[in-house]
Amino acid sequence: MEELRLPWNEKEGLLYGSVIALITAFLMSSINIIDNTGTLDLNTATMIVTGLPFIFVAVMILMSAFVGRVASALVQRFTEPTDGFYAKITFNIIFCVLMMSFLMSLIGPSIGGLLSGSWSMAIVDHWMVIWPRNFFFAFWIEMLIAQPTARYVMKHRHLRIVAARGVPA
Repeated sequence: MEELRLPWNEKEGLLYGSVIALITAFLMSSINIIDNTGTLDLNTATMIVTGLPFIFVAVMILMSAFVGRVASALVQRFTEPTDGFYAKITFNIIFCVLMMSFLMSLIGPSIGGLLSGSWSMAIVDHWMVIWPRNFFFAFWIEMLIAQPTARYVMKHRHLRIVAARGVPA
């Protein structure tokens, strides 16, 4: 029996990744926009909602083109076939969040700056300040919210598939 909590094919992989990316992109962009504006008002909420599709697309492209592949290779390098599910998931989260927080701490503010017409090199200067904080928040969002939610979605999807086949789970 295949693992119920993980995608079984590319279509499910897209669903799994989309759930994780949407949750993380929404929460991280919200944290960063609220931090930059200093308030949560209608204008800030509008910036969050307007920027979310751009951030989501950037995250999905980075994950599929680069981060996901590198993280998989690193997980194989640093784990053994006998290591448990949660050990491998934890390593995957660490590697993905390290790379994504590193990249998105530059890309996110750049997208925001371009959308607002206020892009400047200060974004690059500010990167060293925001990256460690973004890593910290993104790590816990992935560990406690995004990954468990995506695994829940996969498990329930697979239980419906298995039940439809008439095979006990």
